[in-house]
Amino acid sequence: MSYAIKAEIADPRAKTFALPAQKTMYGGKEIAEGDTVFIFASENEGGQGLIARGVVTASKAVPKKRGVARQTPRVSVTIKRTALAKRALGRRELKSFADWKDGRPETELNFKFYRQATNKIVGVSDEVAAFLGTFF
Repeated sequence: MSYAIKAEIADPRAKTFALPAQKTMYGGKEIAEGDTVFIFASENEGGQGLIARGVVTASKAVPKKRGVARQTPRVSVTIKRTALAKRALGRRELKSFADWKDGRPETELNFKFYRQATNKIVGVSDEVAAFLGTFF
């Protein structure tokens, strides 16, 4: 399975991204070493959306805090960049894809990343992975 992550990215051209304690949703907690990841620089922190593709070199689940009833699973990941995006894809490009049942890859990304605008790691379908692959 492929994954996408939307996070605060200090250096969009870095060769390695170390992202501690990232929230996970939609299967994101299953991310593991060797998985392909599409990296989005969060617009909430001044980023531009899709910036890179990479491979997970390390993944470790963050233990849940004691005494807290509802917790979203978190994972710390290190990603080695394998390619830089050649064209833009972010909130602006995906905003119009809001018919949640149309089956389009753009809609899946809009739903998973921007319906709830928090930063997170998400699992993506093969169709979304193929779609994102066209940006490199």
